[in-house]
Amino acid sequence: MTSPTLPLVLSPEVAEARAKGGAIVALESTIITHGMPFPQNVETARRVEAEVRSQGATPATIAILDRKIHVGLTEAELDALGQATGVAKLSRADLAACLATGGTGATTVAATMICAHLAGIKVFATGGIGGVHRGAETSFDISADLRELAETPVTVIAAGAKAILDLPKTLEYLETLGVPVIAYGQDDFPAFWSRASGLKAPLRMDTAAEIAAAMIMRARLGLPGGQLVANPIPSTAEIPRAEITPHIEAALAEAEAKGIAAKAVTPFLLQRIFELTEGRSLTANIELVLNNARLGAAIARELAAQG
Repeated sequence: MTSPTLPLVLSPEVAEARAKGGAIVALESTIITHGMPFPQNVETARRVEAEVRSQGATPATIAILDRKIHVGLTEAELDALGQATGVAKLSRADLAACLATGGTGATTVAATMICAHLAGIKVFATGGIGGVHRGAETSFDISADLRELAETPVTVIAAGAKAILDLPKTLEYLETLGVPVIAYGQDDFPAFWSRASGLKAPLRMDTAAEIAAAMIMRARLGLPGGQLVANPIPSTAEIPRAEITPHIEAALAEAEAKGIAAKAVTPFLLQRIFELTEGRSLTANIELVLNNARLGAAIARELAAQG
């Protein structure tokens, strides 16, 4: 299905779900192109999609292919994306340029939110959002994900912000932007690989129905933007904060010593933490994405029922 006014292509599965008013969960594609090597990237993407389906919703993995926003990828498209080289990592600033020039692009949190909204999808499950980087008071390095949460009406389920970031400043900035930050099932704001950050979340909700109702009420009130649902990693998969923090600090110090900055920082830090934890960080990352997919499906089902 192709939109006559937008460069938007829905997969047959997504088009059918939308026509029936079914539950749909958007999924990003940077985990495929920039998160891990082939074939593990495609295998993980398929596991996440299968998790969404098992919970009664339709997955919609989003990517830019052949000057079109593809919402939902076929098996062949997913496999090809997993092996592609030179794939752009897209946010709000470069999404339109990639579409106009015919490049292949993977969507970050911000770009996935934009594309999901264009496709009428209200729920998006990811790993962790970007945020305020450490040292942002001098570098001004703040992820576009935060502004997108304030502008685009999509509920994002993540295991908090990535723990390599300045979490107190990230929460302060989200408050300034008026973004609801909802911890799911606990008071503490989760820290990606760890269930606890030591920071109290502004809001707590314990059911998918409450989260869906809050989203519907925001729309009724005419409030812009979405919601951030901070879903803690399962306890069986977490790396406790006391254990992961020294690795994060070591990786940050190494990045500073090597002069690594801007967009190169996050990939470097994640790779070094993978090495320092002997692969445990990636295993935890996969488990938290699967966990977020389950909650995303539950929220999408509630939205379909309540809306």
